[in-house]
Amino acid sequence: MLPQHMLAGVIQMALEEDIGAGDITTDAALTGDETGIARATAKTEMVVAGIDLFGEVFLAVDPSLGFTARRRDGEKAGEGDLLAEISGRLASILAAERVALNLFQRMSGIATMTRRYVDAVGGTRAKILDTRKTAPGLRILDKYAVRVGGGHNHRFALYDGVLIKDNHIAAAGGIGPAVKRVRERIPHTLKIEVEVRNGAELEEALAAGADAVLLDNMSLAEMARAVARVGGRIPLEASGNMTLARIKEVAETGVDLISVGALTHSVTAADISLNVTQVEVERKGI
Repeated sequence: MLPQHMLAGVIQMALEEDIGAGDITTDAALTGDETGIARATAKTEMVVAGIDLFGEVFLAVDPSLGFTARRRDGEKAGEGDLLAEISGRLASILAAERVALNLFQRMSGIATMTRRYVDAVGGTRAKILDTRKTAPGLRILDKYAVRVGGGHNHRFALYDGVLIKDNHIAAAGGIGPAVKRVRERIPHTLKIEVEVRNGAELEEALAAGADAVLLDNMSLAEMARAVARVGGRIPLEASGNMTLARIKEVAETGVDLISVGALTHSVTAADISLNVTQVEVERKGI
């Protein structure tokens, strides 16, 4: 589940950006008395993610609207499948339409892509992870969508996990000094992950007492050698150029984790349409 207090902020920011002082087109084209039903439909196969958020956007614009979800998060939908229905004042539905679809389509796109990666590594020990390469302001949604797709979350932000990367190592004067300083300054409950680029750096990380190692842009052979060297004593994460075409081979090297930035930084939004299918005009007395 997504935290409601965080969702409200995301929705409000997005609506203010899109509607601003008002929906000029809708206000001019409609009388304001029209009511009806709009139906959201999948235009291609997808994994649903963000269906409740989709509804919350409409209700944020107009609490009197009715929203009925026809699919739940994590369910697959095929081309032409009905996802949700919105009923009530059509001016409100049209004002909320683009923000609601933008968020819903992005989340479902992430979940759909994640599911493909998860399925591709089936039968191996590897887990698919996301990264911090998310859309600014939408990280909570992006990472939730990864979980819906069957993936796992890496650290949420800089404040909740230690990952010593190449620039940290360069600035600190090496892997050993970097790990030593971090170990002295963080709570004992936190683990230290170190990024390495080759076998020599792996040895440095192991000697320094790293709790996990990220294998950055290594070849399949290098990853396999690292797995053999570590022997399961600490988790190994593979990262860099993790495409769907090669993900199975990476998993078969024996790594524990594979982080895939493309899940969120290069997502293709799911194709979802929203069409008004029923219109009624309230006849007011004079």
